[in-house]
Amino acid sequence: MGLTEWAYSLSESLLSDPLPRRWAHSLGVAERARSLGPIMGDDAELLEAAAVLHDIGYSPAIATTGFHPLDGARFLRDQERADKRVVRLVAHHSCALLEAEERGLRQELEGEFELERPDLVDALLYCDMTTTPDGTPTSSTERMDEIVHRYGPDTIVGRFIQRAAPEIHAAAKRVEGRLAQVSADSQPM
Repeated sequence: MGLTEWAYSLSESLLSDPLPRRWAHSLGVAERARSLGPIMGDDAELLEAAAVLHDIGYSPAIATTGFHPLDGARFLRDQERADKRVVRLVAHHSCALLEAEERGLRQELEGEFELERPDLVDALLYCDMTTTPDGTPTSSTERMDEIVHRYGPDTIVGRFIQRAAPEIHAAAKRVEGRLAQVSADSQPM
């Protein structure tokens, strides 16, 4: 079984029944990841696998700390013996260090999981933060507004996402710039 086939199967088994909306979001994030193929090169499959797995830590079957990046990454590492790069991307997706700080878990996250290459971190952040909870494409601004509205501005998630806003928007701009450059380079002269 290939990396992406395994990732889809595992994510579906953990999310589709207990959290169908989270599953729909994960599928949308993975679809967005596939659209980045032209800029991901050899890492396209890795990104898609991490994208479909990024929220498995929400699954009631594996949630232990209540912080889904850490729970998901630990499960992938300890139970699934998953590819280390996939594990690192899940652990650090979408500015997770900032949310870990809000939860008092930053040292655990940093101590257990190294950061992946910045371009891959940007790509997964872009895919997650430009996909609605229902799995449809959106802008990073609309997605952030939706998150703050859903959780509330004074909650852990609301505070974290507002702190992360500059980096989220910057990552989206970097990814969109790379896509635009690839598109321009492929145009006939």
